[in-house]
Amino acid sequence: MLSLDLHPIFRNNRDIELAMRSFLFAAAHSGEPVAEIIPGKGSGQLTKRVLAFLDQKHIRKLYARREIDPRNPGRVLIHFV
Repeated sequence: MLSLDLHPIFRNNRDIELAMRSFLFAAAHSGEPVAEIIPGKGSGQLTKRVLAFLDQKHIRKLYARREIDPRNPGRVLIHFV
């Protein structure tokens, strides 16, 4: 499974946006059925940013569905199939 950990860059808004964008395009073209973005548990602010990014109309076209991992709320799973 492809994975993007946002912990090392969580303080820089521009780096987060660029990392998620390039990761999502690469994951969508990789053929993998599922990828994960790891914003961590924390206060939940980073998770909200990840979900808002994924819900943008032009980004939404790249994947089938997204969900917060029910067993680990610090992970967002993106399904491509």
